Amino acid sequence: MIPEDLFYSEEHEWVRVEDEIAIIGITDYAQEALGDIVYVQLPAAGESVEAGSVIGELESTKSVSDVFSPISGEILARNESLDGAPEVINTDPYGEGWLIKVRALDEDFTAALMSAEAYTALTSS
Repeated sequence: MIPEDLFYSEEHEWVRVEDEIAIIGITDYAQEALGDIVYVQLPAAGESVEAGSVIGELESTKSVSDVFSPISGEILARNESLDGAPEVINTDPYGEGWLIKVRALDEDFTAALMSAEAYTALTSS
């Protein structure tokens, strides 16, 4: 499942743009590869992030995986509900399983990201 209305990074994060705010999460492909997610570590609101930098960790029953920021900007919010229910990332990665909301530094921040078609090509090869 790869929603057409999102943008994607090579590290398997997705970006949804709503009112000039970027909502970021991991893809269905990534959550499936990780397995059952049992712990989430995310940065606090107010922190700055750089595109490509590590912004947190997801711990699953299989491994620990870094989460990378697909864009540069200021974190406006983190999904606090994941602290008590990290498994939501497995069941709803494109909805309630979002990770952070970011105010992007660049106006054209989606230019470096992939379309759903390009991400489909990446994950099916």
